Amino acid sequence: MKNLRQSTEILKTSLLLGLTSFGGPAAHIGYFREEYVKKKKWLDDKMYADIVALCQFLPGPASSQVGIAIGLMRGGLLGGILSWIGFTLPSVLLLMGFAWLISSSGSFDIGWIKGLKIVAVAVVAHALLGMGKSLTPDRTRITIAIAAAILTLLIPTAIGQIAIIAGAGLFGYGLYRKDDAPKPTAIHLSFGRKTGVAAWTIFFILLIGIPAIRAYFHNATIAIFDIFYRVGSIVFGGGHVVLPMLEREVVPAGWMDAETFIAGYGAAQAVPGPLFTLSGYLGQLMNGPAGAAVAVVAMFLPSFLLVIGTLPFWSAIRSKKGIQAALKGVNAGVVGILLAALYNPVFTSAILHPSDFAIALIAFGLLQYYKLSPWIVVLVTAILGALSHMVLG
Repeated sequence: MKNLRQSTEILKTSLLLGLTSFGGPAAHIGYFREEYVKKKKWLDDKMYADIVALCQFLPGPASSQVGIAIGLMRGGLLGGILSWIGFTLPSVLLLMGFAWLISSSGSFDIGWIKGLKIVAVAVVAHALLGMGKSLTPDRTRITIAIAAAILTLLIPTAIGQIAIIAGAGLFGYGLYRKDDAPKPTAIHLSFGRKTGVAAWTIFFILLIGIPAIRAYFHNATIAIFDIFYRVGSIVFGGGHVVLPMLEREVVPAGWMDAETFIAGYGAAQAVPGPLFTLSGYLGQLMNGPAGAAVAVVAMFLPSFLLVIGTLPFWSAIRSKKGIQAALKGVNAGVVGILLAALYNPVFTSAILHPSDFAIALIAFGLLQYYKLSPWIVVLVTAILGALSHMVLG
């Protein structure tokens, strides 16, 4: 009965996030922190930042991986699966619907979407303040965060972001390695290192084996699985990076034309959840509902295997004194990267008019000072965005 309640709670919480988490990866980190750290108290800020930092190093959709990791910690393998289903299913179904209804336009720039872009500014700013208080409590770590933000803006690439996190870790190790290190909160998992090794093994077998099988069997299902599994395994930097990789796989091969592909990308930015659910739209066009199911599973399966494979070892590694010192720098670097994301792409893509900034201030005030639930703030901001669009155009 306890396991059933726990599973239901994980699915319910992640489904709410999947229905309301607009604004891309940086905003998702904010939504997750508000729900899992502040409201549910399933973990504290430090462990949350550790998980975020770990997922930044892994290929695949970082925000989805954070959700999967929290689900695994909370409810084992089933918890990780339910967490992923809740967060991704709403946008997958919406994008499959867009694929059915796709027309010559492909434009989704309407008022309520404007509001959903704006609310991401408030969500990221709110998360930034909260994480900054606990992860950058001294001048040194504030300096690391600012330096990380500046470098992230100057080097806006996935490799650059990984290098910045690594550099912040080196600074943290150099500055804090002699400090007393309190024992970190343990990561309680229902599986161990053998399962982790098995997950890594399956990851590499599929990565190497599926292309070989595809070469001998000309089958649409195998081809779709190969495309999306391979891209999900090697892409760093989130959804915007996956766009050109998928385009090179599906457009030249004749699965669809470039205009149809770009229309799907526009739709993916108009729905909540991760941009990787674009796979649902593409799979639907490639081979109907079965193609969508295969594409979505293949796209996210590498993330599952990598998180399952890494967490059992991460729990032991992060308890080392030197690693804790490095994580002080890494966590400050994560705050800096979030600060940079607040400006670009969140602020620059959403705030185009003084009225947009006014709406963002209202949303921030509702979150920060009125303590309203994020889904209520999303609804209010969508309405305000629609009204602004009607009045100002």
